[in-house]
Amino acid sequence: MATIMIVDDSAVMRKNIKVILERGGHEIVAEASDGREVLTRYINHRPDLVTMDISMVNVDGIEALQTLIRSFPTAKVVMISALGQKQQVLEAIKSGAKSYIVKPFEAEKMLQIIGKVLLAP
Repeated sequence: MATIMIVDDSAVMRKNIKVILERGGHEIVAEASDGREVLTRYINHRPDLVTMDISMVNVDGIEALQTLIRSFPTAKVVMISALGQKQQVLEAIKSGAKSYIVKPFEAEKMLQIIGKVLLAP
């Protein structure tokens, strides 16, 4: 399947996402706990897709997304947001995110969204 990088400041959430994606047949090639780490990890691992939390300390997901897309315009990023972050989700889509997943999410829904983004040109 696909190689994926998970970006989330919560170790528990990274683990949960990792379990779901690995059960879906994907390989997790990198993880980051802060938006500052995104570009370096992306360069080192060149994943097919990145899942990125919107709310993170230091550098948030929107800023990290914008930095990544400036350097790699074809990067496929799926943002993960909590309920009530509609404005941030819209900003993420305008900034280059291919889709978004709202927390709390079901495993099947996540895999469905990831699959659609991976198949898109």
